Amino acid sequence: MRYFTFPEFLRQYFPCKVQKITVDAGFSCPNRDGTKGFGGCTYCRNDTFSPGTTTIEEGISFFSRKYLDMKYLVYFQSRTNTHAPLPVLRAKYEEALAYPGVVGLVIGTRPDCLPDDVLDYLADIARRTFLLVEFGIESTSDDTLRRINRCHTWDEAQDAIRRTAARNILTGAHIILGLPGESHTDFLRHADHLAALPLTTLKLHQLQLIRHTPMASEYITHPDDFHLFTVDEYVDLVIDFLERIPQGVAFDRFVAQSPPNRLLLPVWGLKNYQFTTLLHRRLTVRDTCQGIFLSKNTEK
Repeated sequence: MRYFTFPEFLRQYFPCKVQKITVDAGFSCPNRDGTKGFGGCTYCRNDTFSPGTTTIEEGISFFSRKYLDMKYLVYFQSRTNTHAPLPVLRAKYEEALAYPGVVGLVIGTRPDCLPDDVLDYLADIARRTFLLVEFGIESTSDDTLRRINRCHTWDEAQDAIRRTAARNILTGAHIILGLPGESHTDFLRHADHLAALPLTTLKLHQLQLIRHTPMASEYITHPDDFHLFTVDEYVDLVIDFLERIPQGVAFDRFVAQSPPNRLLLPVWGLKNYQFTTLLHRRLTVRDTCQGIFLSKNTEK
């Protein structure tokens, strides 16, 4: 492989098949409930970005029919999964860990929702079992973060990642490529900034314009502020990004797939495996790999 895949990463921790089960634990978002803002990020319809949520029981029942020896990571994905008092978080996380076959948690959250008491508790979980905390970063540009109504800063993101990794918690980040006003230079700057942080995993995905969101309306009014990638353009951009990320960082995802009836643009019609096939081929043609840009700079 020319990049470090998430399945390879999981094999470092588990000798068996491991499947994420995506659940909606009923948490809110500080950017919707008034804690930080209202209306949410301009690109967001949460039911679009996490449509596959289920209960733990349903998820285990579905996958156990296919793989008798399967183990499970409960993935708290929808909204902000550390945005609640510690006793509430403790009850939900411990309930998930108590299910037979569950071997760890993946918790999606925001950089501005990790107070010290919660971080102390997460560090305790990480000492007992597998734990990956994923932060939605979306951009390393404060101008962009303000434009999309993200309601946190890049400094807050860096601080949260460093604080989490310092507690020996596996730490991931998520970023969107193609946000309005950003250029290819900006995308590579994102990669350079992320490469300097103690990250375990990364998720990328292309900007998707979702119907009935403020960003979709913005695109209709000011389309020149956006560049919506073709598949070939995006494959090459992902490779440019990969080349700048240390080889020890695992890539969990490169593309998103919103339901067709909710997606305005771009319409690619690709499954994840089809995209990764294109990516592998292009990496071979370009004869490049993850981290090569860093290696060349070190040689100089």
